Amino acid sequence: MDTRPDLGFMRAPEEETALSDVIPFRPFAAGTQPPLDHAAYGSTHLRHPNRPLRRLAQTITETTGPQFTPALFPEIGDLTKQAAGAPLGERIIVGGRVTDEDGRPIPNTMVEVWQANAAGRYAHPRDTHDAPADPNFPGEGRIFTDAEGNYRFVSIKPGAYPWRNHHNAWRPIHIHFSLFGAGFAQRLITQMYFPGDPLLALDPIYNSIEDAAAKERLVSRFDLDLTEPEWALGYRFDIVLRGRGATPFEEAH
Repeated sequence: MDTRPDLGFMRAPEEETALSDVIPFRPFAAGTQPPLDHAAYGSTHLRHPNRPLRRLAQTITETTGPQFTPALFPEIGDLTKQAAGAPLGERIIVGGRVTDEDGRPIPNTMVEVWQANAAGRYAHPRDTHDAPADPNFPGEGRIFTDAEGNYRFVSIKPGAYPWRNHHNAWRPIHIHFSLFGAGFAQRLITQMYFPGDPLLALDPIYNSIEDAAAKERLVSRFDLDLTEPEWALGYRFDIVLRGRGATPFEEAH
């Protein structure tokens, strides 16, 4: 994914002139983004490019559409209220802020999330993990950032699950995030992990990022201000879209 400022990632029209002469784009620092091919992550060997990448000029299709708005894509901000009953598991609140490398908010960004249920199973026919399915938890949601770049959703804390990458391999508990810009081609994908998870030290996906500080940017932190008394714990996950302090993204090269 090309995350350079020429994409104009979700900037309001009135911002363009003001931002045209600000600090130049600071590229990713070495080791802060996962490589396309990582020896310990088996499936990358078959799906990473084998030839040098070529930059293709973007057309109006990539730069102007579709328009992602709540009117066309209704929000699903509470993943626990999508069925007749309540899902099993620990209710959580996840919130944060989406910004650029200079700390400016990225407003009106569509954020999609998907995850396993509390037992570590996805609501997907290809998931054959021997764990209970939860008919009350589809495990997917959609929210938009506000004018200050803030987002918030309610969910269930996911469970760990086996993934057969190596002997006795288990994925740490995580939530997938997808953020869209002004067009479908402007999409970034990442994962949010939870603090204190012992599986992080063993996970090839998490550890494909060499820089220790960059890896920590993928780990949410407990937030008492997000926590609601006697109802749900809160976790903060801030996302920086570009620059040297950017959140690690899949296929960001």
